[in-house]
Amino acid sequence: MSMSPASRRQLGMGLLFLAPNILGFLAFTLFPLVASFGMAFTDWDVQRHNLFRDDPLRFVWFDNFSLLFTHPDFYHFLGNTFFLMMGLPAAIGGSLVAALLLTRAGKSRLAMRSAIIMATVIFLLSSLVLTLGGADSNGLLFLFGSLMATVLVFGAWSGGMLYRTLFYLPHFTAGVATFVLWKKLYNPQSGPINQTLAPLLERLATVVNGGGGWVLGAVLPALLLGAVFVAVGLQVKRLRRKIRDGELGSITRFAGAIGVAVPMGLITWWLVGDSGLGWLAAAIAAGVMLATTQVKPDPLWRNRVRAATGLGGEMIMAMAVITVLAAVGGIAAVGVHLPAMAADGLEPPNWLGSFQWSKPAIMIMALWAAIGSNNMILYMAGLTNIAPELYEAADIDGASRCQRFCHITWPQLAPITFFIAVMSVIHGLQGGFEMARTMTAGGPAGSTTTLSYFIYIEGFETGRLGYASAVAWVLFALVFTLSFLNVKFGNRYVND
Repeated sequence: MSMSPASRRQLGMGLLFLAPNILGFLAFTLFPLVASFGMAFTDWDVQRHNLFRDDPLRFVWFDNFSLLFTHPDFYHFLGNTFFLMMGLPAAIGGSLVAALLLTRAGKSRLAMRSAIIMATVIFLLSSLVLTLGGADSNGLLFLFGSLMATVLVFGAWSGGMLYRTLFYLPHFTAGVATFVLWKKLYNPQSGPINQTLAPLLERLATVVNGGGGWVLGAVLPALLLGAVFVAVGLQVKRLRRKIRDGELGSITRFAGAIGVAVPMGLITWWLVGDSGLGWLAAAIAAGVMLATTQVKPDPLWRNRVRAATGLGGEMIMAMAVITVLAAVGGIAAVGVHLPAMAADGLEPPNWLGSFQWSKPAIMIMALWAAIGSNNMILYMAGLTNIAPELYEAADIDGASRCQRFCHITWPQLAPITFFIAVMSVIHGLQGGFEMARTMTAGGPAGSTTTLSYFIYIEGFETGRLGYASAVAWVLFALVFTLSFLNVKFGNRYVND
């Protein structure tokens, strides 16, 4: 069917207006994408293929990929990427908590009373720390505590508007400016974080060396490790119930085992200092988890359960369990080794200059920025769309706040949580370049170099563009695979 002259003119006019976008897509997206795919199979090196040294360009086919998978640095940088992603569950949970608090903030008498109480507690704690720290603390924590108390009161008085503005402030602040600010905060000599920690750690060392080390070195780790085993028991109980109800398949049980095995191995490694025993503990924990969750689903669900049922949700839960248990176990390990460390004196860490502290420092900064990001806005929008009749019916039935959250709020936010989880995994795999480039230059000893930063190093510092393109396409395959698994197995239980 031929087009009329008027239709052709309209089509031409539309294409004329779309031409800038089409040309931009072809020039800056499609062409570089195709070129990088071709470059991944060549030995293109800027030092050998340039104006002054025109060596012939050769197709090496899969040599770049084979070199990549046999290079130990690739697995090191891949581990750094996944390590930094361990903060994602905390960031998602923090965004949800912030959204819950901000949607309830207002000029009500309860909000004002709660803000005044919290402000008073913060002011008293900062005053106590100032008193204990003495003149060495420089009053920084007292200043921050007073500022926080003032923000709490004025935020409640403004109906939550000030809270929302402050929480969202890091998102539209220039990233490099934020990284430079945190680099100054982490400065081991003049940074306010270490200036605040130094007198407190000095007093703590005095208390430990004076005979109080048995409390921090034995009682506190025992309590924390007891909490870890209680949490593991609750995880086993939850998995058994979900398997019996037909919500988890046979393959999905491995996600629960991984969520417990990884922190158990890390905790053993930190306590004993032997990586071999850590691997053994992880294997034992995984075997115990698989053995204790060997239950059959009820006959009502037996024929409906697939092997990968619930895999997406359990992988997200496994990440959350790993983060929480590893954090608690890390504190317990510090308590065990605290008397030995206090004998030589306790000093604040060299945050960005230490191999052990560089990744946690970046994770803390990323968590601070992620809590008030777009995730919080999405959760706030989702909370406002929940029908009030559901909460009214729950109140009539006598449901507690915890029951209302577990059975109304959380299920209603499932689509938003699923979207945030998928996007967070994608950004986590692709991220880490800007902050590492600005704050640590990938060091020390490559401890903050992620895959995205590795691509930059190979492509723009060493000039091996073919090898860098191979790394980029491996990263693309990793992002595509994890996103496909999330959508395939996680979207099944999300209510539209």
